[in-house]
Amino acid sequence: MICGRFHWLGTSRVVLAVPLASSLACASSNHGASPSEGGADSGVSVLQEHLHASRDGFYTDPKVTRAAAAALHVDPTFNAAYDGTTTAELLYVDGWQPGVDALFVVSWSNHVTALDAATGAHLWDTVLGPVVPAASLPCPQPPVADYGIQSTPVIDAATRTLYVESFQVPAGGTPVSTTLVYAMSIDDGSIRTGWPVDVGKTVKGFDSTAHHSRAGLALLGETLYVAFSSLYDSCKDYHGWVVGISTTDPTKVSAWSTSANRGGIWGGIASDGQSIFVSTGNTAVGTKTWGGGEALIRLPPNLNTIVDYFAPSNWQTMDNDDLDLGSASPLVFDLPGNKHPALIAAIGKEGVLHLLDRTELGGIGKGDGGSGEGLYSQAVIKGQGVHGRAATYVTARGRYIVVRGYGTGISCPKGMSGDLVSVLVKNSSPPEFSTAWCAESHGYGSPIVTTTDGISEPIVWVPSAGTTNRLFGWDGDTGAVVYGGGGAADEMTTLTRWVSPVLAKGRFYIAAQGKVYAFTSQ
Repeated sequence: MICGRFHWLGTSRVVLAVPLASSLACASSNHGASPSEGGADSGVSVLQEHLHASRDGFYTDPKVTRAAAAALHVDPTFNAAYDGTTTAELLYVDGWQPGVDALFVVSWSNHVTALDAATGAHLWDTVLGPVVPAASLPCPQPPVADYGIQSTPVIDAATRTLYVESFQVPAGGTPVSTTLVYAMSIDDGSIRTGWPVDVGKTVKGFDSTAHHSRAGLALLGETLYVAFSSLYDSCKDYHGWVVGISTTDPTKVSAWSTSANRGGIWGGIASDGQSIFVSTGNTAVGTKTWGGGEALIRLPPNLNTIVDYFAPSNWQTMDNDDLDLGSASPLVFDLPGNKHPALIAAIGKEGVLHLLDRTELGGIGKGDGGSGEGLYSQAVIKGQGVHGRAATYVTARGRYIVVRGYGTGISCPKGMSGDLVSVLVKNSSPPEFSTAWCAESHGYGSPIVTTTDGISEPIVWVPSAGTTNRLFGWDGDTGAVVYGGGGAADEMTTLTRWVSPVLAKGRFYIAAQGKVYAFTSQ
């Protein structure tokens, strides 16, 4: 075994690694599995966006008690710099090699970087290709000058492979941009044989100068899924795309897209282990016939057709007012013992939370857009709705869904207000929900939730992205503040919108601009 020795591989600086510990090998068997409660099914590894394929953001860690949470602070001994800015979630591999756990961070600068989770030291760093200057594209300027990697990668632990989508300038510079999907060794950052896959050259009708991936990548069986929306601020003609690439033979590629113009997929890809679920945004203003926009869509693994869908009855109004249902990820969970045990939730810019039977989504809704849709629907946020990712969790009181909105919570309990809203799902027939508590999030992060054993000591966590750049925590049952952002040394550099922390072994990790932070109670 060789540990800690550097060598050079193209543009990659690497440390030689050995096979993962058995805990990660066990973790690999569950990517794309049915919805789970907490993190025990994947050890402490975080292999995909929001922890599980259900996108629940629900962690279980016995070390994260309320008492420990109150003592959190930035670990001053953890020094983890990387190149650029990230809008993606970190990934964490428990037992990357014996005695070493690894973090993986990707950036708009097209860097994929592996870090020692204990110290922050670089294990390897690979630059995938030249970034696309925003000024070369026919769009308003994004928050950063260059386009590179924006979506959260996914790791297949069984094959020790990280999959990532990169936007870059092609050789020769014509066209101005290309969309490449890579398979990389998590050991040294090298590219797997047969990769990358050029989506523009492989998928008929896909325009690499008009599309970009923001949704976290997903694995189901031996297929990798990548979803696409438009470039910044929805310019040019584009569609919502889901592209499926065989992980064993990357020449085999399938794809689905909205039939109407636009309808981008801005949030993540969710799965219940059998189907792929995505939410879409608005199709073009004036669209008369529904063509895939403003909808929650269920796709089969081969992507050959829509199996089922739900679109609010006011989808045309949503189109015209840019009220994307697809601004947030779908959320898959189960409600055991209910007449409708297999559920999925969708919420977007309109701030209406739709609760649906994921085995029978129901097509065009029959209510008024705000109520009477699906199994149950109700506005929970007024203002600009919800962007990014929601989370769901279970306590002794029942099933909760928590969202952070651009606006103010509706029907908050007396004395409560704010843009962070947790609703309690009633196990009725059909299931309903009501606002349990509201709080002020202080920023624009996406929530995750922790419990110590799957139900006890629930805490909702949100980074205050774009404002105070701190981490905050609230009691998942009551909304009471558990962690109020820490002291002077606990402020981070700039956090991007919709960022979420990840949790492993009692430590929270958050990627800020150019730096990853570790929070500990030790």
